[in-house]
Amino acid sequence: MSSVVETGRGLVELTRPSNSVAAGVLTFLGAFVAGGVAESPTATAAAVAATVLATGAGMAINDYFDREIDAVNRPERAIPRGAVSARGALAWSAVLFVAAVVAAVVLPALAIGIAVVNLLALVAYTEWFKGLPGVGNLVVAYLTGSAFLFGGAAVDAPLAPGVLFVLAALSTLSREIIKDVEDVAGDREEGLRTLPIAAGERTALHVATIALVVAVAASPIPFVLGTFGPAYLVLVAPAVLGMLYAAYEAYDDATVGQTHLKYAQFLAVVAFLAGRLLSPGTGPM
Repeated sequence: MSSVVETGRGLVELTRPSNSVAAGVLTFLGAFVAGGVAESPTATAAAVAATVLATGAGMAINDYFDREIDAVNRPERAIPRGAVSARGALAWSAVLFVAAVVAAVVLPALAIGIAVVNLLALVAYTEWFKGLPGVGNLVVAYLTGSAFLFGGAAVDAPLAPGVLFVLAALSTLSREIIKDVEDVAGDREEGLRTLPIAAGERTALHVATIALVVAVAASPIPFVLGTFGPAYLVLVAPAVLGMLYAAYEAYDDATVGQTHLKYAQFLAVVAFLAGRLLSPGTGPM
């Protein structure tokens, strides 16, 4: 019985529930900012479900391809510690992908198109782009930010959350680069050519910091455009300060820096939600 429980726990861990749910929240927020949640509740729910399922599938298949790297960098993960076999992780990923496709079939053609592009980008990332300097980081940044576009497209307003797409993509780009600095040992052993390996860890951290500074500088735009009200500024201020401090921390400890950056990103999402909820009179971006 304990082995069944451990396997079940491992399957859940493979999906990175916090990341998958967070991606679903971004999709919901994309539809919400576009003003389409009340008008298209079924499409919104389908888009959120498809995002959560596809993100979980992507996380699982990434762990499948990274199992040898994780044996060095993160031996506590489900595959390296033996909770789930590599084949089991691959099968679980396929099940989640199929479920995501089923959820997405009711969506408008443009939303389905975005989903197909994202699926191809995810496969390309795991197979070819992950080990290329900066390229893999850009793909993950796009995939994260595109959750906003997907939510908007689900309610026939794909460009409405465009600024949020840019902000999310830039902050994610920064965190992904910092994570590569954290993973240098295992990536080098696997022969990957990530940005910190190709250009040096300090140079990579400089690039991550620049991306984050641009995102922070652009963060007031939703308020300036009238998309979010004052509540957004109140909550986004500590979020951006936390992001900048996390970038500073990363120069001494990449693990601490990327972890704190993740927390700051979650706070930024809360700022997006609060800014829209408490500003009912504002329009889409």
